[in-house]
Amino acid sequence: MYSKAIIVTAVAALTSTVAAVTGDMTWFHPGLGACGGTDNDGSPVVALNPSDYANGANCGRWITIQGNGRQTAARVVDLCPGCGSGGIDVAPAIFDDIASLDDGRVQVNWFFQ
Repeated sequence: MYSKAIIVTAVAALTSTVAAVTGDMTWFHPGLGACGGTDNDGSPVVALNPSDYANGANCGRWITIQGNGRQTAARVVDLCPGCGSGGIDVAPAIFDDIASLDDGRVQVNWFFQ
C-alpha cells in the first residue's frame, strides 16, 4: 500500500501544470515600491509588468525565475510600467543569480509559486 501512495503522489506531481510566463528580465535599484515597502539592491524582489502586477493584487507573492540554466525566487514589491508583456524588473542580487549585470536584459521564464 505504501508504494501505491508514492506512485500516486509522483503521478500527481508530474501532471500538475504551472503557468509559466516568458519575458525579458531587466534590473533596477529598488527603493520605495508600489506595494508600500522599501527594499535595496540585495533584496530578493521583483517589479512586474502592468498586466501581471494586476493593480497590486499580486503584491507580496513570490515568483520563481528560470534562465540560463539557473533558477531563483523573488517577492513582488513593485510595478514596472515600462516592462512589456511578461517582462519583469528585478533587484541586482536577483539578476546576478541568472546572468551578469553587464547583460542588462535576458529572456527568462517565470511563474507564481
